[in-house]
Amino acid sequence: MKTRLIFVRHAEAEGNFNRVFHGWYDSRITEKGHKQAKAVAERLADIPIDIIYSSSLTRTLQTAQYIADIKKLPIIRTDKMKEINGGDWENVAWEVLPKLYPNENYTWENEPHMHQMPNGESMEEFYNRLLKEVMDIIGQNKGRSICIVTHGTAIRAMLCRFYGKSLKYMKNVYWHDNTSVTIVDYNDENDEFQVVLEGDIEHLDAELSTIQNQEWWKSYMESRQKNK
Repeated sequence: MKTRLIFVRHAEAEGNFNRVFHGWYDSRITEKGHKQAKAVAERLADIPIDIIYSSSLTRTLQTAQYIADIKKLPIIRTDKMKEINGGDWENVAWEVLPKLYPNENYTWENEPHMHQMPNGESMEEFYNRLLKEVMDIIGQNKGRSICIVTHGTAIRAMLCRFYGKSLKYMKNVYWHDNTSVTIVDYNDENDEFQVVLEGDIEHLDAELSTIQNQEWWKSYMESRQKNK
């Protein structure tokens, strides 16, 4: 039996716009974020969705509400699909993290599977939390099409499992834009996932994109090209 998972990253939030780390810090989506959320909801209007789950943080719930309104479905909130608990990183500007936490910043950038948030979650703890919840959601909704609104780091981490790789593979998974769509099918006969679509943003034009209009993304893509 095939179960379809439609993952949507939340719309642009205050942390994305201001370049501040927000894991469990509960920020809201921006004006552009509302436009992105409307666009992704319209994109999903004709795609079968039987049930909607969302991380319990405000930025994901605000994004999910646009989808719920179009689909006429309730939102099931779950704390277990929240972003990684950043501990001491919460609400700290990205630009100062390398100075304040050089070792942790190195693992975040280069060896994310080894990363431990100071006074927060490790990436492995985070990964296990997410995958347990995904399997529980699948178990309760076998054969259905499930929309899950969650977070950027969460999707990157889970894609390791969906591609049949270890968490070490995470450094090879690109960051996805806000409201990107990732579709994964699960076959319970062989306990295997198939990635159908990863990080797609066909519903966003260049102006509505978040990361394509930020300097960090340009630097990130240049470094990825050099390291190929």
